[in-house]
Amino acid sequence: MKKILVTGGTGFIGSHVVVQLLNKNYQVFVLDNLSNSKKIVLEKIRKITGKLPNFIEGDIRNINLINQIFNENIFEGLMHFAALKSLSDSEINAEKYYDNNVVGSNNLLDIAVKKNIKKIIFSSSAAVYGNQKSAKVVETMLLDPITNYGKNKLLIEKKIQKFQTESKNISFVIFRYFNAVGAHPSGIIGEDIRETTSNLMPLVSKTAFGQIKKLTIFGNDYPTKDGTGLRDYIHVEDLAAAHIKGLEFFPKNKNISTFNLGVGKAYSVLDVVKTFELVSKRKIPYEFSKKRPGDLAECYADPFLANSDLQWKAKLNLEDICRDVWNFQIKNPIGYE
Repeated sequence: MKKILVTGGTGFIGSHVVVQLLNKNYQVFVLDNLSNSKKIVLEKIRKITGKLPNFIEGDIRNINLINQIFNENIFEGLMHFAALKSLSDSEINAEKYYDNNVVGSNNLLDIAVKKNIKKIIFSSSAAVYGNQKSAKVVETMLLDPITNYGKNKLLIEKKIQKFQTESKNISFVIFRYFNAVGAHPSGIIGEDIRETTSNLMPLVSKTAFGQIKKLTIFGNDYPTKDGTGLRDYIHVEDLAAAHIKGLEFFPKNKNISTFNLGVGKAYSVLDVVKTFELVSKRKIPYEFSKKRPGDLAECYADPFLANSDLQWKAKLNLEDICRDVWNFQIKNPIGYE
């Protein structure tokens, strides 16, 4: 049975990937410091799969621990999700984000390469693109991130590129996520948010549930069909499926492959609100506010490379996303507590 190490495996995206790995009969080891997640997620994963991943509580900045993990196990692959992830918070706490996301990743990757791990998958972000002139984003565009979070992700991508000449036996896959949303269809795991967030989908869900009185929509005068911003929302289950494909993918003539992970279609904020109302059968009150600095009118992925090279394509639509988020909200009204 092939061993896979998943950092950040109790987090939102990581936990959904762990479920799919266990269902594919991989032997999964999860390394997580639980700064953005809860240990109870492991039991929730067992409830879904009937299996419990091997869990190591620890930090990717702990070099001794990382060395110990790799010395005691022979891993087929590494999936690296562990990171602080708030774009706005990365501007306020720049040093904290750099230390965790860049220094920690460098530690992890240096040791993984020395141990000759066959496959390394890195969880990057569409934030590395910054503000592009084209709404449709392709992997070959000039990368110009505007947030510290995006800049940190790009630094790690560049670190991986440096390995290209010295690590011929290792295959790297970089996934640039667009707007990851949704939940497992069982409603057992999902995006566990109890603190302040700027992410649209959990705010819509909490407003529908009555935990927020009124949704604030930033900007209604964009040059779009209804004046609100358009984004590419991808279901976390589709995202997780792409990572399984990434483990099975062996690139030709190069050892680094970069893929956009998105649906390839943009939905407006009001599209999300109306679809959620339809699914939840609840009215969602909202009000408009001024645009936020740096927000784009429209942005969506060109997923052609992932479709063609990985043989992966997003299968779930906005209604599926809203249905699963609502199901998770109903079953976990105050999160995982």
